[in-house]
Amino acid sequence: MPAMYKVRPLHGAGVLPEHLPTCMYPLLNLHRAPGTAAPPQEEVDPSLQALESRQEEILKRLYELKSAVDGLSKMIQTPDADFDVTNIIQTDEFSPLKTNGADLDLMLGKDYGALKDVVINANPSLPPLSLLVIHSLLCERYKILSAVHTHSSVKSVPENLLKCFGEQTKKQPRHEYQLGFTLIWKDVPKPQMKFSIQTMCPIEGEGNIARFLFSLFGQKYNAVTSTLIDSWVDTAIFQLQEGSSKERGAVLRSMNAALGKSSWLVGNELTVADVVAWCALQQTGAANAAPANVQKWMKSCENLAPFSSVMKLLK
Repeated sequence: MPAMYKVRPLHGAGVLPEHLPTCMYPLLNLHRAPGTAAPPQEEVDPSLQALESRQEEILKRLYELKSAVDGLSKMIQTPDADFDVTNIIQTDEFSPLKTNGADLDLMLGKDYGALKDVVINANPSLPPLSLLVIHSLLCERYKILSAVHTHSSVKSVPENLLKCFGEQTKKQPRHEYQLGFTLIWKDVPKPQMKFSIQTMCPIEGEGNIARFLFSLFGQKYNAVTSTLIDSWVDTAIFQLQEGSSKERGAVLRSMNAALGKSSWLVGNELTVADVVAWCALQQTGAANAAPANVQKWMKSCENLAPFSSVMKLLK
């Protein structure tokens, strides 16, 4: 049957070949030869850069605001305190000659305007006398907001321990102080200290807490002196205070020999070793049987106001 329509053929001479695509979506070649230049990157949209910068600024401001709120929370509540009995005492007598002490921000870290709080739990059946002495020494150098609380685990606390930081004096705004010092009478086996509870683990033991607090004076010692101080602190706690009568006798002889060469246990100035050792002698009742050099040294300690104030608690 003959065709109704005649179509001219598309192939043949004079017809250009058709270039058809081999894929639906063209992609960059990820397997280009080494050394060839990378394809040009697209320019970042300026509006996107501005949005990222704004986000970073907002996150930074949120972090600063969180730190400020954490600091303000310390003004409302004291960590680990149970306010059955509260006796807040504030110290407003400062020695102008000793207020230019070490930089607390440098030693303890800056906390966005919040008052740095040291919180100590101690058992009233065995008061940590060395911590009370160091507190008095710190009050001579820094503006300290002091407070005494009683935890619910303790039924009663003697009146002299409730007022171990002295009588309540003139109140000042919290932000005018440099350091907060809170003592909580609590049923604990040994003293515990908390400082910057978000970043620091609790410190346990009277000797360890005394070392920390005494370091706030910013005194620098060489390796030999630091080792001797630590050795005397450990000796006072573990042998003089907690050891047997034989161990106490050996420690007293060692102290007598050391004090025959210098005015204090380590060198010619008061250190934390003198504070802890003197308090250990008072707590054990071994002061009356001490050798001559030790007796002389004890009188030198008691001539200082922080030691004499603690003596009143023992009566």
